[in-house]
Amino acid sequence: MTATSKTPESLTSALAAAGVSIWLDDLSRERIVSGGLVELIAERNVTGVTTNPTIFATALSHGDTYEKQIRELSATTTSAEDVAFQIMTQDVRSAADILAPVHRATNGVDGWVSIEVDARSAHDASATIEEARRLKETIDRPNVFIKIPATAEGIEAIAAATAEGISVNITLIFSLDRYHQVIDAYLTGLEQAHANGIDVSSIHSVASFFVSRVDTEIDKRLDAVGSDTATSLRGRGGIANARLAYEIFEQEFATPRADALRDVGSNIQRPLWASTGVKDPALPDTTYVVELVAANVVNTMSEKTLQATHDHGVIRGDTIVGTYAEAKTTLEAIGSLGISYDDVTRTLEAEGVDKFIRSGQELIETIQNALEPSA
Repeated sequence: MTATSKTPESLTSALAAAGVSIWLDDLSRERIVSGGLVELIAERNVTGVTTNPTIFATALSHGDTYEKQIRELSATTTSAEDVAFQIMTQDVRSAADILAPVHRATNGVDGWVSIEVDARSAHDASATIEEARRLKETIDRPNVFIKIPATAEGIEAIAAATAEGISVNITLIFSLDRYHQVIDAYLTGLEQAHANGIDVSSIHSVASFFVSRVDTEIDKRLDAVGSDTATSLRGRGGIANARLAYEIFEQEFATPRADALRDVGSNIQRPLWASTGVKDPALPDTTYVVELVAANVVNTMSEKTLQATHDHGVIRGDTIVGTYAEAKTTLEAIGSLGISYDDVTRTLEAEGVDKFIRSGQELIETIQNALEPSA
C-alpha cells in the first residue's frame, strides 16, 4: 500500500509503515462508550492515547456523560479532587483495556495510555514519585504510562520511578539539554531497577518533545525583530529542534551504556512528538506530522490533525535523518537575531507547567459545581 493509494486507510498506514506510532491526544468517557476509540484504532491506525489535565477538563465541561458517576461519588465524598481522580483513573483504565490487544500484539511497544501526575507537584520530586505510585496502583494495568513533567525536579522523579519499575512518559520537554538529562534519568533508573532484581524488559518509556509551542514562542520573537531574515525563519524552529532531538536519541541509545542495558532486556526510550497541531495558518495543517517521520518515534495528535493526515498527509518516508546540519543552521540563524534559545525553552517549560495547573484547577472547579446541587 503506497502513500498515493486511494484506499481510505492508506495515508495513516503509510505513516505507521514509516516507523511512526500514531497516538491520539484525547480521551473522554463518550469516546470510550461510543466505540469511537475502537473505530480510530481500526480505521486510523491509532495505537495509543495520551491525556493531560486540559483534555479531562474539556471532557467534563461538555455533555452529561459523567453526571451519573459524579452523583454516585457525591454520596461518599464531597472532595472534588477525589472525584476527579476516580473519574480520570476509570477512563484511563477503560482505554487501557481497549488498547490491551495492541499492547500484546506489539510486545509492549504500543497500546499505551498516559495519565499525568498533578502538575502542582512538578517542582516537588517526592510528591511526584508518590503520586506516580498511587496512579500505577489505582489503575493497575500494564499498559499505562505515568506522565512526569521534565522540570529539574522531575528529572529526579523520572529516575526514581523508573527504578521502581514504573513506565514513564516524560512530558513538557523543550530544550535539547533537558532532553539529555531525561535520557540519563531513564538509563539511571533502568540500571537501578536491574540492580534491584526488577525485570527491565517490563519497563518502557517515551520522551515527549513539544513542537508547535516552540514555533509559537520563537515566531513571536521573530515578528518583533521584523526583518526579512526573521520572517524567512518563521515556522522552522520547532521542526529543527525536534530533528536535533532525534539525533540525540540516535546517539544516546547507541552508547556502550545503552547497549549494556539492552543486553539485559531493557527497551529504548522512544521520542514522542507532542503539540503537533498547527497553530500558524500559513503552515500546512499536517506539517508537524509529515516533517517528523522516522523509525521508532511516536506522534501524538488531536483528532483534527489525525483526520487531516488521513485525508491529505503527504508521507514521504523518513524526513529526519540527514537533516541535522540544516536544523543546526536554522537554530543558529534564529540565535544570531538575538533570540535566546535558552530563554525560549525556559519560558515554554514554565508556561507549560502553569497551563496544566490551571487546567487541573478548572477540572476541580467543574466537578465542584456538579457536586454542589447534591451536597
